[in-house]
Order: sequence, then C-alpha cells, then structure tokens
Amino acid sequence: MPLIQVKTFKDELTQQQSEELIAKLTDAVTSVTSEKLRDVTWVVIEEVKDGHWGVGGNALGLPDVKKIIAGE
Repeated sequence: MPLIQVKTFKDELTQQQSEELIAKLTDAVTSVTSEKLRDVTWVVIEEVKDGHWGVGGNALGLPDVKKIIAGE
C-alpha cells in the first residue's frame, strides 16, 4: 500500500487544493504501478507551523513561500 506524505505550511493550501493534490498524487501512483492500488493509496498532508521549517539554517514560514511564488 503506497503512502505519500506531503508537508506544507499551515494554511498554505485551500481545501480544494488539498483535494486536488490528493487526487493527482493518487493518479500518479496508479499510472506508474497499477490501477488496482487506487483504493489502497494513502496521501497524508501535514501542516507545519511558521518557523518550524528551515532551509540552509534559516527558519521559514508561509510569507517566505508567498514571496517565492511571487518571484521575489
């Protein structure tokens, strides 16, 4: 049974985005393996609080992600 874990910042994704991500990740797994695995493919989206995620020794938050998306 495949298990896909996705970590995002708290409130980074809307409910609709989460649902779409779950569906598309499940589609990706079944397209590579077997459609028979669809009903047993688990996707877990975990939300991380701002400042509890770091890259290169620096704590990051949702505002930092928004700057990246905006191309800043």
